[in-house]
Amino acid sequence: MASEGREFRPGQRPGSPEFARALRDAEILTAPHVSEELRGQLLDVFAAFSGRRQPERQQKAPEPMPAEAGADRPIVFVGAGLPADLRAANVLWFHSTNAGVDGVLAEGDWPADILFTRTVGAMDRRIAEYTLTWMLADCQAVTGYTDQQRARVWKRQPVRLLQGETAVVFGAGAIGRAVGRLLKAFGMRTIAVATSERESADFDRVVTHDDIAKVVPEARWLISTLPLTPQTRDLFDGKLFASAEDACFINVGRGATVNLPALHDALTAGRVRSAVLDVLADEPAGPEHPCWNLPRTVITPHTAGVSADSDIRDDFAACLAAVQAGRTPERAVDPGRGY
Repeated sequence: MASEGREFRPGQRPGSPEFARALRDAEILTAPHVSEELRGQLLDVFAAFSGRRQPERQQKAPEPMPAEAGADRPIVFVGAGLPADLRAANVLWFHSTNAGVDGVLAEGDWPADILFTRTVGAMDRRIAEYTLTWMLADCQAVTGYTDQQRARVWKRQPVRLLQGETAVVFGAGAIGRAVGRLLKAFGMRTIAVATSERESADFDRVVTHDDIAKVVPEARWLISTLPLTPQTRDLFDGKLFASAEDACFINVGRGATVNLPALHDALTAGRVRSAVLDVLADEPAGPEHPCWNLPRTVITPHTAGVSADSDIRDDFAACLAAVQAGRTPERAVDPGRGY
């Protein structure tokens, strides 16, 4: 994204006093998918910060923004992405209504003088509970019993406890840690795969990607909470799945971290006994999508961690409070890392 013609820029780096002062004069624009109720709440939050209430105005796509938009004030934009016609305007801060930001970053280099924050909210807890739900379903043979009910068959299926089993969680961010905490509460042994080794109360061990081949064979469950970066794209490939030993694979991270043909081969060979995929590389999945051909696999339509309006409002307010205090918000995106 080019930054030619931008104003309000000299010395206004996110977290600086100059940035906070410029932000007080900003106008909030929101994407069409942002509800009127949420927009009103965002305006209330911002009015408490700036000391003024702006008109009820909402950017409407696909109509282009008028040429004068942002000409006299910097812009704060809230939405799933930053519209192309705003990229050369005086955007000071973009707050994403989503946690995943790879789609936005894929559109071009992110200017260092635009604050980019994201919404996480209670997503970590929602995704942790989603993960636990399918793990318990696996333990209690829910799929098998559902099939038997359709066939009117009375037969006991083997079941097992979570306690004492091993889960390898890929990603030790907020979502990965929430998964780890919940699984430890059930007496599981938890191993996280992260960018660096560290001590963590949420896992029994944290290892690096160099140790993947060592820990994957230990896992009853392989759980991905990873963002999509150049390093994680196609991480779950034939080599990784070949080291699995009767593991269940759950993906609540990003779809493009998984090589789908490799997963199909691993399921067919029995290296992976079952899979639950909440995300795919290309969504939505049409009737001819290869995901429907994966054996012993459950597909859910990216529902594990849907953001609620309260998540967006609360994270926006927390980011605003951090800026007011002269800090970089906790939810700030590092474009270099991709999350």
